[in-house]
Amino acid sequence: SLVSSLCSKVLIFGSSWFQPLFQSLSQVWSGLQDEAELLHILSLHSPSVFLVHVFISWCLVWGSAERIDPAQMKTQEWLFPENLSNFDQVLLQFNGFCGYTLVERDGLLLPGDPHIGILKHQQKLFVFSSTDAAVHFSAAPDQFISEVAEKAKRSPELIQLLRLHQQFPSVSPYSEMKPGDSFVAKPISKCESGTQTDVHPLETNICRTYQWNQWELRRRAIKLADLRTRVTVSTQTPQSHMRRDNATQTWTPKDAESQTQREGGSGVPRPQVYLAGLRGQRDGPAVKVNLTTPVDQ
Repeated sequence: SLVSSLCSKVLIFGSSWFQPLFQSLSQVWSGLQDEAELLHILSLHSPSVFLVHVFISWCLVWGSAERIDPAQMKTQEWLFPENLSNFDQVLLQFNGFCGYTLVERDGLLLPGDPHIGILKHQQKLFVFSSTDAAVHFSAAPDQFISEVAEKAKRSPELIQLLRLHQQFPSVSPYSEMKPGDSFVAKPISKCESGTQTDVHPLETNICRTYQWNQWELRRRAIKLADLRTRVTVSTQTPQSHMRRDNATQTWTPKDAESQTQREGGSGVPRPQVYLAGLRGQRDGPAVKVNLTTPVDQ
């Protein structure tokens, strides 16, 4: 209908209208071809969910005159394309889409504008579709990242589209897949285990003297038979007599004392004897006088 209306206008108004209308028709046709190619690529991931979202995001104008003022948001680090020397090689999170719009508008995919400001959080870069989205996302980035992961769990096609392979390591990226591989790789389960056993849970019956070599057994038999003819002789000489070490242990005597409550004593008189008549006479008798004091006096 569009082509027929254009042709009728060309016939009515002449060749002066031909060139501008042809250019408009060429632009519309080129846009439809680009949209068809984009839908063909995305149909490999999700044939029913993203068609409306992608069409809306393609129709919106990418860019905004407003920018984030880093001086007013000092809690986060903000970057801009003119400050990055290799901006074309920078890896943007969510494949360049706005994570705030994805969470707040029920999975709507809007491309982010790097000229608004690039948020650097935990060594990752995020772009947003508006300044309001940037302000709200920077207030709680971890919460929005987890909510995007929850959205991807309910819509698995978002994992490949937003490149959420770090949050979902079991999903293989398209660039690393080989022909015939599955989209979901079997996760490798790892766990730590420990086992404690006794040193010898069972009694060992190992004979250390067992020998299987018969020549070794013959050698042992000859050695034992030779010992029967051996005699041990010892001799003790006067020089070696009593040359040995002796040890004796004794108990030292103890000091014993006793104390009584009575004291006793006795006084014995000293015996005294006097002999009279020993001087002045030769044959006279001597008189012996006992001068000892009696005990009772």
